[in-house]
Amino acid sequence: MSEINANIDAQSAVDDVYPVNPGRVRAVETALMEERWPDLQALVMALHAADLADLLGLVDDENRRRLVAWLGPDLKPEVLIELEEPILESVLEQLSARDLGQAIGELDTDDGLYILENLPEARVEEVLDAVPALDRLAVQEGLAFPEDSAGRLMQRDYIAVPAYWTVGHIIDYCRDSADLPDEFYEIFIVDPRQRPVGSIPLYQLMRAKRPVMVRNIMQPEARVVPVTMDQEEVAYLFQQYHMASAPVVDEAGRMVGVITFDDIAEVIREETEEDLLRLGGVAGETDIAHSVTRTTRTRFTWLLINLLTAILASIVIAFFDATIEEIVALAVLMPIVASMGGNAGTQTLTVAVRALAMHDLTAANAMRMVRKEVQVGCINGVVFAVLIGVVAGLWFQSAGLGLVIAAAMVINLIVAGLSGIVIPLVLDRLKIDPAVAASVFLTTVTDVVGFFAFLGLAALLLL
Repeated sequence: MSEINANIDAQSAVDDVYPVNPGRVRAVETALMEERWPDLQALVMALHAADLADLLGLVDDENRRRLVAWLGPDLKPEVLIELEEPILESVLEQLSARDLGQAIGELDTDDGLYILENLPEARVEEVLDAVPALDRLAVQEGLAFPEDSAGRLMQRDYIAVPAYWTVGHIIDYCRDSADLPDEFYEIFIVDPRQRPVGSIPLYQLMRAKRPVMVRNIMQPEARVVPVTMDQEEVAYLFQQYHMASAPVVDEAGRMVGVITFDDIAEVIREETEEDLLRLGGVAGETDIAHSVTRTTRTRFTWLLINLLTAILASIVIAFFDATIEEIVALAVLMPIVASMGGNAGTQTLTVAVRALAMHDLTAANAMRMVRKEVQVGCINGVVFAVLIGVVAGLWFQSAGLGLVIAAAMVINLIVAGLSGIVIPLVLDRLKIDPAVAASVFLTTVTDVVGFFAFLGLAALLLL
């Protein structure tokens, strides 16, 4: 009995952490189909905005439409910004321009921009007209900045004070002001031209006495974010320097907004997910919620490129068709060489792409890293050459065949390690995203070199 109770308690703990479990999803779908509204209210209304967004993503399309229609005005704006883009697009189709305008007015500027970015162009102006005037101006200014820039990411609400104020002035200002940001972590200090010159973390402000001058306790503002900086570079600054927030400045150096770490957490997730998907030859965003047609279309291009590279590898094999006819065992062993090279190259490629994104791999240490990967490929090549050479020699009772595949293994693993780091370095130098194209080139190189080395050595030494 105690074990059963422990299991029940453990499951309850899991449900508390992950309330949108399969059982709840099925219960919601049943309540929607049978129009049991009291049950639906008990299942849905107490959910956190992020959990309700997960629920909208897990139910099928028809039940999602029913749930959004049932929620109506109870669908809080915070839920919209938690939705993945394909789901958000379908939900936005159901909402009127008036409802969307009110939602954008309640959200931070960057969150409002996220909603507008996922609307068809034909609806943007209609929705903007429904946004309250003051909020509309801030949103329109945000739309003028490049997509994925700091200007799109920043919030317009922040606290900036002059250096001659005292701690008491700031505290009184925060108590009396009706326009404070919903969340903030630092007070920014600006000069008469509104250029940031320093900042005071809240924990430091709360420890200071009221008469203390701001200039005496402020931290000099060492890093500001230009309004046009790419969001990936902004994320790097936050990670590198462990920043809680950063001032955003225009071309004249005047402070126009602030970016906080919670905004950057979302950027880091998006960029990581994008690179992961691109390495797999999938579009730059998850397609789990896309339609069959859209998913097929986005994957088709990479599959076509892979087909062309596979044909190139097949051409190499065709050059040695007579050799394969003489020694049938070659056809059995060929996939081993190509597969090992592809896997070894992918390991190096994954590390290299991440290092480039994190600025851990630059021109300063590129040659050192290239030498390292060649050495790793050489060592692994020798070790696996011995293993596969012995296996192949005993399997086909041919020491020569074992020697050939062993030599080919060494060659291909060295080339795989070299290609896995050189290809992304070259693509990065050419301003091409390595996460997009590197895997295709790598596969081609390891297949062609692997087949050529194995079959070429066999033709040279065994015939």
